Amino acid sequence: MENLNPFESVKPCARRQMNLFYLIDCSGSMRGNKIESINQVMPDIMRTIADIDESNKDNAQIKVACLEFSSGCQWKYPQPVLANDFKWQDIQAGGVTDLGATFKELRAHMSRNSDLASDTGHYAPAVILLSDGRPTDAWKNALKDLQSNKWFQVATKVAIAVGDDADKTVLNEFADNKDELVITVHNLDALKSVIRLVSCTVSKIGSNSTSVGEKTKSGEISEMVDDAVKETPGAENANHQKPQPDIWD
Repeated sequence: MENLNPFESVKPCARRQMNLFYLIDCSGSMRGNKIESINQVMPDIMRTIADIDESNKDNAQIKVACLEFSSGCQWKYPQPVLANDFKWQDIQAGGVTDLGATFKELRAHMSRNSDLASDTGHYAPAVILLSDGRPTDAWKNALKDLQSNKWFQVATKVAIAVGDDADKTVLNEFADNKDELVITVHNLDALKSVIRLVSCTVSKIGSNSTSVGEKTKSGEISEMVDDAVKETPGAENANHQKPQPDIWD
């Protein structure tokens, strides 16, 4: 008599997805050590996100997208990909700061007809914006249009100001005026540390299937990021102000 195992044909449940979007300023003012530091840390961050993704198959699958912007904007990959498949190619800095065009491009990709298409469903995405200057194009209406997008409304938004010359007004509006999620970094070590801690925090919590509701996840991310900024030399936000000169050498 054939010995049938009733569990042999059971397929694992398909995982939901969580997209992590990076918007990275690569205008001329980022040239030199700033952009080099980002190029140095991002491959390691991709490996860390891949480890987070692999460590718990019960959580959502994490996919990563990166939109670099200067004179115009450009995706590193046409669609979000698994962190393990994301091969970082160094960004070259030059040009102006077309943040409005970047907001429009992100808006076009935050749709079930584009990057948020999935048979298994999506958790709220996360968006990390890094910039060291002021937009050089028409950004206000572009941001307003982006803010009308339902996916962007529920997304976790974190803005990293690379030095004091960054336009905090724009970054605050982008981050829904959540003071703890607009972080200023003043040196290269702080820049790398903050990108890493924000990336890891939003990946762990945003993909977690046990959190109750997206608002709870967002609150948990805010608290963890705020606590980390407090302990990070060279980094500050409105809750933990540590004025200091910018040092990029």
